[in-house]
Order: sequence, then structure tokens, then C-alpha cells
Amino acid sequence: MDDPLYPHAGVEVARKRRELAPKPLETFKAFSASVFADGALPGKTKQLIAVAAAHVTQCPYCIRGHTQLALKAGASEQEIMEAIWVAAEMRAGAAYAHSALAMDTMLHTHNDKPG
Repeated sequence: MDDPLYPHAGVEVARKRRELAPKPLETFKAFSASVFADGALPGKTKQLIAVAAAHVTQCPYCIRGHTQLALKAGASEQEIMEAIWVAAEMRAGAAYAHSALAMDTMLHTHNDKPG
């Protein structure tokens, strides 16, 4: 396939983004730098959180970018994989937790039926 589902976001894409909306891009980059700076949580931990969040949101660009940044921040491959497992549990847990909506609907639908 010559046309990938997720094209490479290279120099050309970056240039076009900057050209179309330079101020929001500048603001976003400053926000991102602030968020990922060492604070109460070290940058490495923040990148591991980002790896997990990227898997939950299923953003392929974020997965690649934050995995690279986590490695650069000193995260081990094992730490990254554990973060991914946290993401997997959260997605599965959310599906299970939200089953309460289906259970509530079934209980109220069943109780509303004439007997």
C-alpha cells in the first residue's frame, strides 16, 4: 500500500502546521514543555503516564513519540510495557465499570414491562 493509514508526520507536515496556525502551535509547544517538565512527578514518570494515555486514546503518533521520549528520559522497556498493561487494564476496567449502565437499563426495562 502506497497510502498508509497514518502517514509520517515529517518536516513537510510540521511546516504546514506552523504556516497555518503559528501562534496556537507556539502556545501548545510551551504548554507541552511545561506539562512534561520535572515537578512533583519526574519527567520519566510523566512520559510513562503519556505512553499509557496514548494507548488508551489509541493515538499512533502519541504512542511512538511518547515511547521514544520515555526511553530518552531513562524508562526501561519493562517500565514502558507495564505502563501499557496499566492502559489495557484501564480500558477493560472502564468497559466493565460502564456495564452498570447496561445493568441499570435492563433492570428498569424489565421492571417497566407489564406482568
